[in-house]
Amino acid sequence: MKRGDVINGYLLVSEPTNAGGGKCVWAFAEKGGREFFLKRFLEPKRPRAGASPDTPSVRIRMAACREFEERHRGIMRRLRPDARGAGNLVLATDFFHERSSYYKVTERIDTDSLAEPHALEPAHRAVLLRTLGSSLKLLHDIDVVHGDLKPANVLVQRRPGATYHTAKLIDFDDSYVSGRPPGRDAIAGDSLYGAPEWRRYVQGDELVDEPDLTTAVDLFALGLMAHLMVTGALPGHDERYGSPADAVNAGEALALDARLSDELAALVRDLTAWDPGARPSVERFLAVLRDPEVCALGALRASAPRASAPRASRVRFSGAGAGTPPGTPPGSAREDAAQAPRRSRVRFTPRGGGAVP
Repeated sequence: MKRGDVINGYLLVSEPTNAGGGKCVWAFAEKGGREFFLKRFLEPKRPRAGASPDTPSVRIRMAACREFEERHRGIMRRLRPDARGAGNLVLATDFFHERSSYYKVTERIDTDSLAEPHALEPAHRAVLLRTLGSSLKLLHDIDVVHGDLKPANVLVQRRPGATYHTAKLIDFDDSYVSGRPPGRDAIAGDSLYGAPEWRRYVQGDELVDEPDLTTAVDLFALGLMAHLMVTGALPGHDERYGSPADAVNAGEALALDARLSDELAALVRDLTAWDPGARPSVERFLAVLRDPEVCALGALRASAPRASAPRASRVRFSGAGAGTPPGTPPGSAREDAAQAPRRSRVRFTPRGGGAVP
C-alpha cells in the first residue's frame, strides 16, 4: 500500500501512515472525482489464496474474518449515511477486502475541532451536548452501541455563518449491536471512558456476559463527556484506580465538580452509575439539557464533593487533528486492564437491562 496505488478503484493520493491509527494504516484517496479517507485494517487477515480450508489454522482465521465482516456490514446496514438525522454522523461508505486485508472508506471531512468546549457560554455548551446526545439517540434507537465514545471521536465544529458549535460523531469501527459485542479478546474501546461492565468483560469476569454490554455502555461515557465539556475535566477519583470505571467497580463515588448545577450534577451521577440498568436514557439527557442554564457553572459549594486533581482528568478536545484519521484511537483498549481493581462479583440487575428513562 503506497501513494499511487489503486485499491478497489480508489487512487491513493497520500502516503499511507498509521499515525494515530491504532491497528490500521490509512491514506487519503480519490474515486469518481470525490475525496475519501481509506483505512486498511491490520487484523484480521484472510488466508492466502489457495490455502486449504481443512487446515485448523485456516478455519480459525476464516471464522474470525466472518465475524469481523458480519459485524461491520451489519452496522453499515443499520447506519445509512442518508438516514434522517444522520448529518452529524461520519459513516462508512464502503467496506471490502482485497487479497488478505480488509478496508473501510468514509468521506474525507474537515477534522479541525474546538479544543476547549468548556470555554463556551452555557447556552452554547447545551447545544453542543444536545447535538451529541441526538446523534447517540439515533444509534440507540436502532440498538447500535458506538463502543468508543471519547473526545477523539467527537469533532466540535461550527459551520460558516452558524451561531452554535455542534458535535460530529465519528469512528464506528468498534460499534456493535446492543447485547452482541465482539468477544473478550477482540472487543475494543478506551479504558479511560469505558463503562464498568465493559471493564469487567475485558478483564475476563465470567459474571459479565455479552448480553450485559448494551447501549448503556455509551451512557456511562456520555456522563463523563458531559462533565468534561462543561468543566474541562473528567470527574475525580482516587489515584489508586486507573479510570473512572475502575473506581466505580471498586464501589467508590466519583467526585463531581462542585460548580455544576444541581440538575447536571444529578444527571452525570446517574449516567455514571455502576448498574447499567440504572442509567437514564438519552431522551432524559436531552430533556434535562433543554434548559441552557443547566450548563452554567456556579460558585463552589461547600456541601458538594470536590475533585482534587484526579488522575488523567485533564483532556483536551483536539479531535483527530491535522494529518490524523478521524476517530482513530491512540492506544490499546486493554491497557492496564490486568492491574485494574474489580468490584465484588455481583451480576447487574436487570440483566442486560440497558437504559431506563
